[in-house]
Amino acid sequence: MIIIKNGALVTPQGLRRADLAMDGDKIVRIAAAIEPAEGDTVEDAAGCWVFPGFIDGHTHMQCWTGMDWTADSFETGTRAAACGGTTTIVDYATADRGVTMPDALAEWHRRADGTCTANYAFHMALAEWNERNRADLSAMREAGVSSFKTYFAYDHLRLDDAETLEVLEELKRIGGILCVHCENGTLVNELQKRVFEQGIHGPEGHALSRPDVCEAEAVSRLLYLAHLAGDAPVNVVHLSTKLGLEAIRAAKARGQKNIYVETCPQYLMLDDTRYLEQGEDGFAGAKYVMSPPLRHAGDRAALREALVAGEIDTIATDHCSFNLHGQKDRGRDDFRAIPNGGPGVEHRPVAIATSFEGQLGPEDLCRLMSENPARVFGMYPRKGCLAEGSDADVCVWDPKARWTIRAATQHQAVDYTPLEGFEAHGRAKAVFVNGVLAARDGEPTGAQPGRYVPR
Repeated sequence: MIIIKNGALVTPQGLRRADLAMDGDKIVRIAAAIEPAEGDTVEDAAGCWVFPGFIDGHTHMQCWTGMDWTADSFETGTRAAACGGTTTIVDYATADRGVTMPDALAEWHRRADGTCTANYAFHMALAEWNERNRADLSAMREAGVSSFKTYFAYDHLRLDDAETLEVLEELKRIGGILCVHCENGTLVNELQKRVFEQGIHGPEGHALSRPDVCEAEAVSRLLYLAHLAGDAPVNVVHLSTKLGLEAIRAAKARGQKNIYVETCPQYLMLDDTRYLEQGEDGFAGAKYVMSPPLRHAGDRAALREALVAGEIDTIATDHCSFNLHGQKDRGRDDFRAIPNGGPGVEHRPVAIATSFEGQLGPEDLCRLMSENPARVFGMYPRKGCLAEGSDADVCVWDPKARWTIRAATQHQAVDYTPLEGFEAHGRAKAVFVNGVLAARDGEPTGAQPGRYVPR
């Protein structure tokens, strides 16, 4: 057995000074004191918090996005995740138009199986709605996929409102949840054209062409459609605006149920002034080209307040990494050609713990980045909690560690980080995935114990 001793456990019942024993891939005992037997391994967690492994419910690894392949493979991305304390990702498999969901799922398994340090589950994104996809939803549930995604933006991905309504109705029937990218794609397309024709070609054009109204309108529309479908469960992904937040509040005030809200560190920590960064070659602002874009400081403040107040359910990353040099810089003369996305899977836990120091305690961090993702996506209590019988995904967290985030020392396979120079408070001291030590003090051990997580 591996026995974690002398730590403060973050359990469903609250903080508890106790020892924890793992045998194989399960937590087998939690007690005030567990004495090791011959052959047992002891991990001293004195002065540390002991969390259930963190879960990132929104990643795009080894993925073609319509412009390019992401920089991180499942191998590099899950390794980076584990180094930061994340033991499970939920990645977006995508059934492009003309591709069936079973074929898409098989392709994502081919990319991920046998390569992962952290565990992985899959959402299934639908780029079209037809009778074949309707029939295949039940097959996806049987294959362990319980969460799906549709888009209101991107011409090659988006569904119309009637199609979205039918998806919601079918998912409610089979017990699934729909995650939706909420931007009004018709407006974005027109505003991109207008902004470019005004002579704004740099990275700042990205934010100018995707204003808060585009998100808020789409959030409101989604919630009305979900209500029309009998309050079908929906997850509003990567919420970035105060207006979008107000649309969610309005739906909840009407009594609508089954609304879940996700945001990301970038919308809680950065703002749209970053698009004006010059860097060495005058193009550093491209690092922050992601969709939705970074927002005004007022949006950031509103989301931070809502997070602390408990209005936001989960924090994910939308990790979708592209190198600044060789990928993003192909849009140097046209912001519309800059691949959308940024890295973050490695640094999410420490970024939130540090940025909200004094506002969010260990139980809050656990709720937002482990327990709630497990609940929303059908993994709880197997994952997302420290309990006897739960999976042995455990993060021993040293809150006293101090270090600086640098691209030069990160494990994300990308040539920058949006958090360059960030003074981090806390670190994953030891990270166990399925009972195997996967990372220590931010460095991988080389083990690849990650498994597919059917839900």
